[in-house]
Amino acid sequence: MISDAFRRRYQTIDIRVFMFTILFFLIGLVVQAQNLSDIQNLKVDNLSDAQLEQLLKRAEANGLTVNQLEALARERGMPAVEAAKLRQRINQLQMAVSPQSGVTPVGSGRSVVGGDGNDVFDSLRRSDPYYDLTPVQKKIFGFKLFHNKNLDFSPSLNLPTPLSYVIGSGDQLLLDVYGASQQSFDLNVTPEGRVYLPNIGPIQVGGSTIEAATARIKTALGRIYSGLNGANPNTFIQLRLGNIRSIKVSMVGELTKPGTYTLPSFATVFNGLYAAGGPNENGAFRNIQVYRNSRLVATVDIYEFLSKGEQSSNITLQDNDVVIVPPVQARVEVIGPVRREGLFEVKPEEHLTDLYIYTGGFESLAYKDRVTIRRIEDNQRKVIDVSSSQFNSFPLQDGDEILIGEALDRFVNRVQISGSVNRPGEYSFEEGKLTVKGLVEKAEGLKPEAFTNRSTLYRTSTDLTLAAESLDLAGILNGTKPDITLQNEDLLFIPSRYDIQEEYYVKISGEINFPGTYPFASNMTVGDLILRSGGLLQSASNASIEIARRVRDPSSGKIAEISTLSIDPNLELTPEESNMPLKPFDHVFIRRSPGFEREQLITLQGEVVHPGEFAISGADERISDVIKRAGGLTQFAYPKGASLIRRTVYYKGPTEEEMKEGSLRNLKDNLDPERNRNINEAEELMFERINTKLSQKEQERLLREREQERMKLFESTSLNDTIALDSTINQVRISEQDLVGIDLEKIMQNPGSDEDLFLLEGDIIRVPKELQTVRMVGEVLLPTTSRYNKKSSLKNYISKAGGFTEEARKSKTYVIYANGDAKRTHNFLGINFYPELEPGAEIVVPKKPQRNRLNAAGWIGLASSLATLGILVDRLLN
Repeated sequence: MISDAFRRRYQTIDIRVFMFTILFFLIGLVVQAQNLSDIQNLKVDNLSDAQLEQLLKRAEANGLTVNQLEALARERGMPAVEAAKLRQRINQLQMAVSPQSGVTPVGSGRSVVGGDGNDVFDSLRRSDPYYDLTPVQKKIFGFKLFHNKNLDFSPSLNLPTPLSYVIGSGDQLLLDVYGASQQSFDLNVTPEGRVYLPNIGPIQVGGSTIEAATARIKTALGRIYSGLNGANPNTFIQLRLGNIRSIKVSMVGELTKPGTYTLPSFATVFNGLYAAGGPNENGAFRNIQVYRNSRLVATVDIYEFLSKGEQSSNITLQDNDVVIVPPVQARVEVIGPVRREGLFEVKPEEHLTDLYIYTGGFESLAYKDRVTIRRIEDNQRKVIDVSSSQFNSFPLQDGDEILIGEALDRFVNRVQISGSVNRPGEYSFEEGKLTVKGLVEKAEGLKPEAFTNRSTLYRTSTDLTLAAESLDLAGILNGTKPDITLQNEDLLFIPSRYDIQEEYYVKISGEINFPGTYPFASNMTVGDLILRSGGLLQSASNASIEIARRVRDPSSGKIAEISTLSIDPNLELTPEESNMPLKPFDHVFIRRSPGFEREQLITLQGEVVHPGEFAISGADERISDVIKRAGGLTQFAYPKGASLIRRTVYYKGPTEEEMKEGSLRNLKDNLDPERNRNINEAEELMFERINTKLSQKEQERLLREREQERMKLFESTSLNDTIALDSTINQVRISEQDLVGIDLEKIMQNPGSDEDLFLLEGDIIRVPKELQTVRMVGEVLLPTTSRYNKKSSLKNYISKAGGFTEEARKSKTYVIYANGDAKRTHNFLGINFYPELEPGAEIVVPKKPQRNRLNAAGWIGLASSLATLGILVDRLLN
């Protein structure tokens, strides 16, 4: 019963979850359909950047990427051409947005618009005043005029009252009487078009201009102010506008925002068009009609204003005027190198010459002799060629595409010269009059390094293929060879002798201040190269200098020709040196002097009379010798615990060059004028020399470090050295110092014996005090240090440390003695024989290695394998 009830409950919950999932999915489809249901009907050319931005944001809200948006459009029936245009427009829009804004490139699987909460199109919207226009709208000439947010067509009210202004109901007129009589009147025009003057009565001014109204008022006031009339008046009047009235104008036709607009009475036709958003894509720009009292009073041509600044037809609007923008009758498109490409409206009487005024004329690259026109005629397309002589008479039709070609990218009178001349470049020529010699003279002659034995004249054939002709330039210039007449598009190339040969250099290495590669110079000797490289080191030998020279004879089998040379110690030029000048690519080796050795230091530490650093006196000096030089051992010394620390081949101590540089730095610090005020002129000069040398060394070190980093990067990708991959082996392998066990008692008792080792640079000899402890480390319960007792065995000391742990590997216990020697535990017939102990020893108990035990699956697999093997054996036996 319980299980059946539980099953029914579970089935009810499962059905509810399933229905909720279906409902959620359907809601999502409905939302998506509301947002993107009409995507298949989109005309991409009719979308502005702002509308495309909204489409991308809708796709983002529905979780669609650009690829998914394009796929959705195609699934819903969008033509492939429109889908390709959509993808191209999205690419263009995203390329226009700054890369740091977070827009995801087309084709990625992430969201279309950046998800950082910022509108990534803000910068583009601010920078482009025509962001809301479609590509077609941007191409219509004049369309941008009424959509530029940076332009303001609001009428200016801070103007002198125009005499032609027509007074209407609601205007405020300010009348000033001045001269012999003075009076001011504030007059408001009534709905009947009248103003009331005190003591005079109403005067009709509505529908009159300011000029006409002034004359009427003057006549009326003349009855009161006699000074206004006559040949010599002494009283005058001025009529001006105060607050102007508002008028209502109907903007109808092909406008972006048609309707009735309330405008200031100063407003013109352009002001009304700007308020209505200007003509739309189908609206005419050249036939805008203004109707007043059902009569056509003006026809406005916006192109006249844009191209000539002419706005005589831009009349002032009056109340109840009607501005009609009819559909465009004829519009053509100009494509090609003109100042202004796009769509242009043309009148029936206009020709190509008139059209070029609106395009701004041809660009310099335009082909002006002929244009191609694509036209739809008799329900089919045709191409018409129009020569320049027909530009003034060829009529244009609606839908014409005017294609303007470009001038040919070739020259008719050009020759070029390049290479080792003083002024290479392009030069003009007259057919049959310019020669090779004349072209060189035009280029102001050859450079000193010009290779005149041979130059090349590259010539363009009539079929535009390239031909090359070798010239003896030296013979042409000195007149021994006939000169050659140049042709159009000839190119004369005169090489430099340095362009056709390897750069000459020499190298020097060894005991020299600045070894390296230096430029070769004619008649250079070894001494010159030594001077160039900073001079010899003190360790250098002036004899047996080797010169390695390249061998040019391949049949000899030699790799290099070796010669030796001795130079004067003071670098004076000797006959031997002058008779052996260097040749390009020679390598000079400066050897170290046989008798030169720098000091080598060892260190004595601990219980000797005079501890410290000692210089090795000779190659045969031993440990006992330096102990004696140090005054021998003290009474507290423990010779059996003495140890020797010796450098390995992996020791990375300072090199000889680094030690020399350190000495120079110390010398520089001691000569620094800021620290030592009392130095003479010679010391100042030395300070400058050392400072220069150290700067050069610093630059060389930086270059070496960069090269070492590059080599490390290369070596890190190499897997050839498998030992280097083992970190444990590698740590032991590259240890810079090793502990060498010595028996100092035997050494001092038998000097010169095998126990008495020869000293090497960097050796450290430590003689401790008499030790009285034994240390226990590793797998013991209580690692500790215990007092040494010669009667106690190793097991006794382990007991003092609490005994072995469970992980202890007893058979591998070993002892490290104070001098660095070690002994391991021996095992015979299962019995461990532990090593003897001495003062200062250290007992090390290692840990058992970890073993991976088989889990249940492993045991099952093993049993299965054994069973299979048993069955196989049984079948083989039977």
